[in-house]
Amino acid sequence: MNTQTIDKKSPILWEPTEKAIEQSHLNAFSKTVNQPLFPYERLHRWSITNIGDFWEGVWDYAGIIGEKGETTYVPADSMAEAVFFPDARLNFAENLLKGKGDQVAAYQADETGVTAQITFQELRKQVARAQYGLKQLGVKKGDRVAGITTNNIEGLVALLAATSIGAVWTSCSPDFGAKGIVDRIGQVQPKVLIANLKYYYKQKPFDISDKVLETVQNIVSIKHIITIAGELPEAITWQSLLENDVETPEYERTGFRDPLYILYTSGTTGLPKAIVHTVGGTLLQHVKEHQLHCDVHEKDVLFWYTNTAWMMYPWVVSGLASNASILLYDGSPVLPDKPTHLWEIAEEIGLTHFGTSPKYLDSLMKADVVLKDQYALASLKSILSCGAPLVAEQYDWVYETIKEDLYLASISGGTEIIGCFVMGSPIHPVNRGEISCKALGMAMEVFDDRNAPVYGQKGDLVCTQAFPSMPLTFYGENGDERYRNNYFSQRPGIWTHGDFAEQTIDQSFIIYGRADTVLNPGGVRIGTAEIYSVVEQIEEIKDSIVFGLPCENDEEIVLCVVTNQLTKELAKYIRQQIREKASPRHVPRRIYQVNDIPYTINGKKVEGAAKTEAIGKEVKNKASISNPESLQELTHIKEKECY
Repeated sequence: MNTQTIDKKSPILWEPTEKAIEQSHLNAFSKTVNQPLFPYERLHRWSITNIGDFWEGVWDYAGIIGEKGETTYVPADSMAEAVFFPDARLNFAENLLKGKGDQVAAYQADETGVTAQITFQELRKQVARAQYGLKQLGVKKGDRVAGITTNNIEGLVALLAATSIGAVWTSCSPDFGAKGIVDRIGQVQPKVLIANLKYYYKQKPFDISDKVLETVQNIVSIKHIITIAGELPEAITWQSLLENDVETPEYERTGFRDPLYILYTSGTTGLPKAIVHTVGGTLLQHVKEHQLHCDVHEKDVLFWYTNTAWMMYPWVVSGLASNASILLYDGSPVLPDKPTHLWEIAEEIGLTHFGTSPKYLDSLMKADVVLKDQYALASLKSILSCGAPLVAEQYDWVYETIKEDLYLASISGGTEIIGCFVMGSPIHPVNRGEISCKALGMAMEVFDDRNAPVYGQKGDLVCTQAFPSMPLTFYGENGDERYRNNYFSQRPGIWTHGDFAEQTIDQSFIIYGRADTVLNPGGVRIGTAEIYSVVEQIEEIKDSIVFGLPCENDEEIVLCVVTNQLTKELAKYIRQQIREKASPRHVPRRIYQVNDIPYTINGKKVEGAAKTEAIGKEVKNKASISNPESLQELTHIKEKECY
C-alpha cells in the first residue's frame, strides 16, 4: 500500500491509491454482486434496499461453510421480527478453524512479550481435545459455558470448543469482583465454569481462587469447574480436560438464529443486561466488517487491546474466519518502563491491524512517544479505534508520529449488535476527526426530535432497517419485551442506539458520546448501578450519586456521597471496596461530600442533571426534580475539595 501526498492544510489526512483500491476486498466484493464500487453511497443504498441479496453476497464472498438454504431474508413489519437465513445450518467454530494447517492462527503475548504461538493445525487439535473433554462432562447444544478467562490461547480454545458443540459461550474478565461476575454469568445459569486462577497486571501477580469459589457458591447451576493456571478442590484442570487422543473436532451445525454468545451491558439501572447473539448473525457481521471495511486479508495479523468481557474480544476472535492470524494480549497496555510495549510486539510479529482506544493513544501522546523513530512498522496497514470518540488532534498525532501511509479508522457500534454501525473503508479518504462511512448493510441516519434525518447537526444515531446481528433476545424473564423496550420504544420500528452523533453532508459521521448516563472512562462502558450496589453496603454512606465528567478527551468517574464526615481514610476504603467488588475500572477518580442527592418526583436519582450542573450548564427540567436545591452543591464541582 502506498499513500498519495496530501496537502497538510487539507482535512484529508490519507487517501488510498488506485492500486490499493483495486486490490481491496471491497472492490472484489462489488464485482461479485455486480454492483459498481463508486459512488460508495450508491453501493450502500443497494445494500440496505436489496437486503437479502446483500447478505447472501457476504455469505458467498466470505466462503461461509454450511448450508445456506433457499431463503435469505424474510422481512417483517417490525425490524426485530425480521428473519435472516431461516433454513441455514452452520457451525461457528468450523468457520473459524478452516485456515491452512501450517499458518499461525494466534500469537499469545503478555507484559513480558510474545510467549507462544499456535498454528491452525495445532489449534484444531486442541479444540478437538477440549471438545471431547466438555462432551464427557455432558455439555451439549444450547448449554451455557462460562469463562473467567484471560486473553490467551487456552481461553481461545475453550471458546471454540464450546461453540463447536453448539454450546453458548459467555465470559468475564478475571479483574471483576465476585459480585460483578455473579451479576453477569449468574443470570444465564452456566453448566460449566472455566477459570484462569492466576494472572499478572502492571507486573503484579493476582490469584482469584477465592473469587472463583465465591462465584461457584452463588451460582447453583455450575456442575463442573475447569481451572487454568492453578487447581481448586473438586475442580478439573485444563491439562486433564485435554488428556485424550482426539485429533479432529466434530462440528455440531445449528440454525442461523441459534444462540452463540451472551454479552453483557453496563448495568446502569440494575443488573447488566444479558444480550443473546446468534451464530449466523455474529459470523456474517464480523466477516463483513473485517473483509469489506477493515480489508483484512489471509495471513494478515489482527489485534485489538481488549479483555474477555468486552465485545471486541469476540470481534477479534472472528478474524480467524478471514484466515487471518490474531494476537491475544493479556496485561497492561502501557508498562512503567516501556510505554511502547505493544508496538514492540507488533513489530516482532508483523502486525497489520492494530485496534485500540483514544485513551491509549492519548497516553502515548502525553508521554511524547514518537513511534516512527523506534519502529519501522513495515507490516502495519491500519490503526482502528473505538470505545470513545477519536478527536481530531489524535488523527493528526497518528500520522505525524506513527506512520504516514496508514488507514486510520474510528469505528462505532456496540455490544448490543456485536459490531459496528459506522466505520471506515479501504476506498475512503481519512478525514480529520470523522468516521468515514455507514457500514454496508446498516441503514444509518441521524434523527432530530421530529424523527427526521438531519445533516450537519447533532441528533440521535438510528438504524432504520433490519440486520443479522440484532440480538436474539435478552436472556431471562420477559427477555423479548425488555429487548424491544430498550431499542425500539423511543421510535417504534426504528433502532435508537443512544449515541449523540452528527452526519456530515459527505455522509461521514462524528460521534459525540452517549446520549444516556452510562459512564465511559477509558472507552470502557460502566453502569452506575454496579457502583451503587457496593457503596450502599458501606455503613458510613447514607446516600450517593455517580456520574462522569469530561477530562482531556476522556471521562473520569465522580462519586458524591452523603456522610457525616468524608475523610481520606473513608475515601480510600470506598475505592478499595469498589475495586474488589466491582472492578478497578469502576473506581471513582473524585469523591465529594454533599448534603443531599437530587431525585425525581417518582424517586429516581437524576444522574444526567447532576452531570449537567457539575459542568456548568443549565438543567432545563428542574420541575421533575423533587429537591432541585440539591443541585447547587454540584455547580462547578471540580473547583471544590475532593478526595
